[in-house]
Amino acid sequence: MTRSLLLATFLMNLVLFSFGQLPEKISPQTIARLDSLTTLYSSPGTPGVASAIIRNGKKIYEKYEGLAELIDSSAIGSSTRFNIASNAKQFTALAILKLEQEKKLSLDEDIRHFFPGLYPGIKQKISIQHLLTHTSGIRDFYDLLSLQGITWWKNSLDNQDVLNMLMRQKELNFLPGTQYLYSNSNYVLLALIIGKASGQSFLQYTQSLFDRLGMKETSFCVDTALLTGQIAKAYFNFQTWTTYPWKWKVVGDGNLFSSMADQVQWERILQGEKLTDLDPAVIQKSQEFSWPANPGSYGYGLEKGVYKNRPILFHEGATGAFKAMTIRFPEERISFITLTNSGRITPNPQNYQLADIFLNLPANEGSFLTRPVKEGKPVLEKEILGFYTDGDRFYFQFIQKDSALFLRRYGRNDVKLERESSNVFHQVNDPAFKQEFNLGQNGKWEVTAYYTSHAPYTLSREALPGPAYDFTTWNGQFRNEEIDLEMKITYQDNLTYSIILRGNDTTTGVLLAPDRLLFDGYLLKRMPKGKRRTDLLLFGNRIRAVRFVRHRM
Repeated sequence: MTRSLLLATFLMNLVLFSFGQLPEKISPQTIARLDSLTTLYSSPGTPGVASAIIRNGKKIYEKYEGLAELIDSSAIGSSTRFNIASNAKQFTALAILKLEQEKKLSLDEDIRHFFPGLYPGIKQKISIQHLLTHTSGIRDFYDLLSLQGITWWKNSLDNQDVLNMLMRQKELNFLPGTQYLYSNSNYVLLALIIGKASGQSFLQYTQSLFDRLGMKETSFCVDTALLTGQIAKAYFNFQTWTTYPWKWKVVGDGNLFSSMADQVQWERILQGEKLTDLDPAVIQKSQEFSWPANPGSYGYGLEKGVYKNRPILFHEGATGAFKAMTIRFPEERISFITLTNSGRITPNPQNYQLADIFLNLPANEGSFLTRPVKEGKPVLEKEILGFYTDGDRFYFQFIQKDSALFLRRYGRNDVKLERESSNVFHQVNDPAFKQEFNLGQNGKWEVTAYYTSHAPYTLSREALPGPAYDFTTWNGQFRNEEIDLEMKITYQDNLTYSIILRGNDTTTGVLLAPDRLLFDGYLLKRMPKGKRRTDLLLFGNRIRAVRFVRHRM
């Protein structure tokens, strides 16, 4: 098939319109609404934001607000380079697909071809495709660093350091291809594979790719001193604006500095503009709606989803105060981009609000329930106390203090509740946050939480240990060899435990159920009967079943 025919096919796949014909120009009233949203969280003399809308291969809206650098008061513009964090993954994936087209690798290839000695005890294939779709089961190295007490952004680790850490891992979160779980380790390994398969360094190969795409202000970065042009600095605000040195050297999963001009260039190419000599077939594949053998909704550095009944491709990136968000409506050939260097700005909701305004989408379309449909049977406060979980690390604890009902959650202050109806309570200072209590079919109490910003979700109450339960069976010293980490557990009282990590970091754990202990957002599970009861399995955000073996009581 010729390139021209491939390009025509690519355009035919993208040119279908769902919104009807949109006007060629944006009205002054719409521009004013878009501008007010873009500048909502920016003010003179502060870090800021860049936003753009691209339709049918044309940039039809852009807005820049705030400063790239507070010391010299340089304003953000189209050529200001931001760290777009995980939005970089789509370009790492594109490089892999380019190498596949060059027959220098196969997506079905086991990654141990490139990394002999990696996970020797795992007999199942771990393919490049598994890395691309976050279905490999490989644990996220950022979470492993955090478990060790290492603050990643204060260090200068590189891709080889990440590989060395993964080479010590013996187990996976799950068997490859059976589940989806986002892991930055996947895309660092992809970057290393690109270096091995291409015969060039990852930086060299991707820079050549960006040059062919006409993205002259885009490059993966291991040293910001080597970047040219205006580089935005990232700022947090803790009573005053504060920046920090950027020392991180890991690339592939993120650490890509790019300008709005280049991000617009990329969207124009995706929408069919002939701005590159790169084969349209590779570009088309990078944007495909379905990815083979993927139990999740992620592929090639993109997530797929539905927004107000319309299919979208999207990705969000965040690294410190740098954040980026891109949403594509492929059938309508419309893209929305927001970049920021401000810790106060969150591009995700802002980008969706830009889409709502520009596309004139109904505010309530695709909305969810924010309150119970009907009143249930009356409940007494004393009978609904206890822990309610999703079976994992997320929990609500309902307690009584001073004859009032309170909700306790990890990392938050206790929230006072008041009764709204026979079986519904709400937060005193935020009545929109409601909790509905019902007895489930299994006879266990359930609580359903309602709020304006998320769909309702239901948690089930855990059974507390009986009077014969020996709380000290958790006591002991445990060790994980994969990250060289010691953990000591000692029962205190009232379902609480003292947990010491790394020899001197002490925290408090709480018993959720006879076989589950929660601390600092981590969940410890005791092995089930018939297994090694001396072992504990630790679960975190992007790490699963990290094994700790008891070696001392």
